Amino acid sequence: MKISASLASAPLDKLGWAIGELEKAGINKIHFDVEDGSFVPVMTLGTKIIKDLRPLIDLPFDVHLMMNNPEWIIEEIVDYGADSISVHWEACPYPRRTLHIIKETGVKAGIAFNPATSLPDLAFLKPYLDYVLILSSEPELPDAPFISDTLHKITLGRKNQNSDGIEWVIDGGINLSNIREVTDAYPDMIVIGRAIFKHDAIIDNLLDLRKAIGK
Repeated sequence: MKISASLASAPLDKLGWAIGELEKAGINKIHFDVEDGSFVPVMTLGTKIIKDLRPLIDLPFDVHLMMNNPEWIIEEIVDYGADSISVHWEACPYPRRTLHIIKETGVKAGIAFNPATSLPDLAFLKPYLDYVLILSSEPELPDAPFISDTLHKITLGRKNQNSDGIEWVIDGGINLSNIREVTDAYPDMIVIGRAIFKHDAIIDNLLDLRKAIGK
C-alpha cells in the first residue's frame, strides 16, 4: 500500500530538509492541495511551489485542485510538473469534460469527493478516469478529525462499480490511531499530512505508519 505525503502539513520554513527526509524514507508520492479560497475558504501552498520543487525532486507530484471550475489552471499545473491531477465532483458542472482535458495533457486524472458526497455511478467517467480520491475529513476545518464513515465508499466503489484499472485514494485526518482501519478498506494510496510531519520526525513517523499497516 502506497503513501503520499501532503505538503500542506509540511514545515514551510525548512521545506528542503523535509523533502530530503521524505526521499530518504521512501515516500511514494508528494501531494499538493491547491485551493481558490472559494470552493474551500482556505488557501495553502498555491502553484508556485510545484514549479519551484519540480527540478529538485524525482518523485511523482499529485495535485488536488480544490476549486470551482478548475479547467483554466490545468495546463499551468501540468507545465509546472504535475504527474496527476484530481478535481472535485462538487466543483465541476461537466466532470467528464474536465477529466478529458486533464488526460489530453498526458497526466493521470482523478475525481475527488467530499465526505458528505455519495458516490455516483462512475461508468460515464471511466474512459478518462485513473483514480478516485475520497476525502475522509472536512477540508475547510483546521485539524479536522477523521470521518470513518467515508471508508465505505471505497468498499462499495470496488464492489458495485466497474472500477477495474481505477485506483482508490483516501485523504484526511489519517494517523496511527486509525490507519489500520483505513487499511482494512483496501485503498491503493493513503495521503497523510500531520502524522508524517509531526515533531519533525519524518523518517520515524513513516516507519511507525508502515508498521501499523503491516508494510
